Amino acid sequence: MKKIIEKITGKFKKVGLNKILIPVVVILIVLAIAQGLYSNRGISAKKAGEIAVAYVNKALAGQATATLTADPVKQDGVYKLKLQIGTQAMDAYITTDGKLIFPSGIDIVAETANANNTDNTNTTNTNTTDNIPKKDKAVADLFVMSFCPYGNQAEEIMMKVVDLLKNKADIQLHYVIYENYQNGSADYCINNGKYCSMHGVQEVNQDVREMCVQKYQPTKFWNFVKQINASCTAQNADTCWEGVASTAGIDVSKIKTCQANEATKLLQSEVDLAKKYSVTGSPQLIINDVEYTGARTPEGYEAAVCSGFNTAPSECSTGLGTDSGTTPTGGCATQ
Repeated sequence: MKKIIEKITGKFKKVGLNKILIPVVVILIVLAIAQGLYSNRGISAKKAGEIAVAYVNKALAGQATATLTADPVKQDGVYKLKLQIGTQAMDAYITTDGKLIFPSGIDIVAETANANNTDNTNTTNTNTTDNIPKKDKAVADLFVMSFCPYGNQAEEIMMKVVDLLKNKADIQLHYVIYENYQNGSADYCINNGKYCSMHGVQEVNQDVREMCVQKYQPTKFWNFVKQINASCTAQNADTCWEGVASTAGIDVSKIKTCQANEATKLLQSEVDLAKKYSVTGSPQLIINDVEYTGARTPEGYEAAVCSGFNTAPSECSTGLGTDSGTTPTGGCATQ
């Protein structure tokens, strides 16, 4: 039973809520097993969703709030749930009798196929720079959400490449914007639901502010982003950002004017660019119009950008060191 719990709860670690949710999931599993797991009597999808949300919120005891972002759907003998827990979106499953909830499903067929096919191992984390076309000046577009933790990791990694290459490459940060997310709720969107982000309306506002800084004070942009990541959240960005901006030497008044007058234009340009490259989540890296899907590390990003030059600058021969930690994976997306 211990191995089962470790396998299932391990899925929660990817969304950064393990300290809160893993004890909850363990309790749910143990209680469900003790109560007999399944019964032959089923309940409706709507009822199953209500039970799941009510139980998780009770277990979380105010540490975070769980809500359904879509109607439960019956799949493979259970109901599939789309949950928003705090600022994190995730899938979960509940049995059709409403007695057992799982944080993730394990596709046995897919797992078995992958185990038997060694050629497919780690295909999403290999160095895939061979297909990147070359230009005199490499262009890298990193798409993120300003408070997606995986996007923030990618930003921190890319900052090292920016510091190394300076103006030798054109490296830009872009933002993933959704339309009519959460039915266009004002909690997530501006402009009557046209521009939304999955971590809330303050994330949309921060995306705009960062675009304004990148446009008008580009030399201070990356430091501003770094300080925002360290000091602000999707829950307090609208009040937190000014102090950070002042410390970073940003012209707060100019950024406010930009946000008031240029938000729609800037956001629409991001939407159009994301459509061009089929970007749907954070982070995604496009180099010379081709998506890079290799290792999300300083070395991986450096190699990817440097592979985009007709003649790589001398800085590309400088390694960014070996990262002894775990290579970051995962992302934020509505699907």
